[in-house]
Amino acid sequence: MRRPQAPLRKDSPLKLLLVVAAALIDSDGRVLIAQRPKGKQLADLWEFPGGKIDAGERPEEALIRELAEELGIVVKLACLAPLTFASHAYDDFHLLMPLYVCRRWEGFVTPREGQALKWVWAKDLRNYPMPPADAPLIPPLIELLGPG
Repeated sequence: MRRPQAPLRKDSPLKLLLVVAAALIDSDGRVLIAQRPKGKQLADLWEFPGGKIDAGERPEEALIRELAEELGIVVKLACLAPLTFASHAYDDFHLLMPLYVCRRWEGFVTPREGQALKWVWAKDLRNYPMPPADAPLIPPLIELLGPG
């Protein structure tokens, strides 16, 4: 069940949080999702790998850095293709998250931050509880990858 989004507010602006995410796609056409570890905000929910964009950092640079830190893989800029984005108002901040598709990387995907990882068909992504901001990213992936 979707939680209703907060109405737009002009009197008290929300802090804008910029994050970036990747839909890593394996040779079978499955997408990698990661489960947020216990003790973190939104623990146990599944999400696309990625993270915060540091000040002065381009989204692609941030994603390359985050994928190396979280998964131990090397991604080249030319292998990132923007697909869609999410814009979601949480209670205390507004999240803006571009989603890039990546089909090529160097190294083996390894959980480096205590997270569980799973390769799933795009059509099955809705079977995994995700943060509200991630849900709008699923239809474009299904359209791109087909029923699986």
